[in-house]
Amino acid sequence: MKFDFSSGFKAAAFGTSALCLLASSAAADQVFLDDLIVDGSACIGIDCANGENFGFDTIRLKENNLRIKFDDTSASASFPNNDWQLTANDSGNGGANHFSIDDITGNKTPFRVVAGAPTNALWVAASGNVGVGVANAVVEMHIADGDSPTVRLEQNGSSGFTPQTWDLAGNETNFFIRDVTNSSKLPFRIRPGAPDDSIYIQNNGRIGLGTDLPGYQVHIKRATGTAEVLLELENNRNPILRFNNGNINDGWQFSAGNNFLLQDVTNLGTGAATTIATFTEAGDLTITGELTTAGTTCNGGCDLVFDAEYDLPSIEDHAEAMFELRHLPNVGPTLEGAPFNLTEKVGGMLNELEHAHIYIATLNARLTELEAALAAK
Repeated sequence: MKFDFSSGFKAAAFGTSALCLLASSAAADQVFLDDLIVDGSACIGIDCANGENFGFDTIRLKENNLRIKFDDTSASASFPNNDWQLTANDSGNGGANHFSIDDITGNKTPFRVVAGAPTNALWVAASGNVGVGVANAVVEMHIADGDSPTVRLEQNGSSGFTPQTWDLAGNETNFFIRDVTNSSKLPFRIRPGAPDDSIYIQNNGRIGLGTDLPGYQVHIKRATGTAEVLLELENNRNPILRFNNGNINDGWQFSAGNNFLLQDVTNLGTGAATTIATFTEAGDLTITGELTTAGTTCNGGCDLVFDAEYDLPSIEDHAEAMFELRHLPNVGPTLEGAPFNLTEKVGGMLNELEHAHIYIATLNARLTELEAALAAK
């Protein structure tokens, strides 16, 4: 026997005997061995009322525990048979108001929306873009909030690793990475308006600061101003710039404190660093070895003064030029307090010294002749 439910149940249609029949079988399950079509709305639940006002609802669930269960009875191992459930609110006293998708077989709840969640808490656009707090997401993941939209990465210790939490966030003052676990420190920040390529990492590992074409492992470039590197340590500690060949305790380092030091750290693993050169605040330089220039610069030639072709000025001509110029001719002027080229000065002094020794030798020969002549009288 089939019933047409298109007009709903009406007492006039069945009469008193029909109502009695329905009342006597109210506790029994009704089984329809055919498709069921309801031309209208349906209310399911113990609190559905006769004359229910459905409004725009097509299906309404109405009672104190609302669940839609998907019980997959697949018996073959080759077919999926996981059971799922749509749940509205916890069933216990004081429970949460929420809507969730529950993995009944796995005893998990992979998706939950808590009552009071704001409009557009989660939005999936037609393009597949996902909005969090915003409709019509314009990129693949679009997060909007009135104060510092944030993404949190939390390692919670559930897999045995040490718990650690990081935040990626941005606001009107900066984009930053926050180390939540360690007192919410901010190890990385970018201020709004930072220029292009403030930090650029090339595919070969080179780092450009102000350039997208770093020519060295670290390449600093500025369009205006000065390209600067500053090493600063607080609490009177000395900053160190170290160069090594892969072993942290092998190589060279610059260390700055009251003095600026060039140090050999080849044996740092077994002893202290060896100071090679010291620069003081007063500008003094002390080295432990020899100072060798890349080349000499001798005005007039070094050692060439001993060649036969060398045009050696006479003692008289040299003296006249020296007093006229008020400096040694091949050394050049040396102004008080002014810098000078050490290589050129030393080279010129060597040239003048060789001149002087030739003059001394010449005068000594003349003196010897005069002494011999006087002795012969």
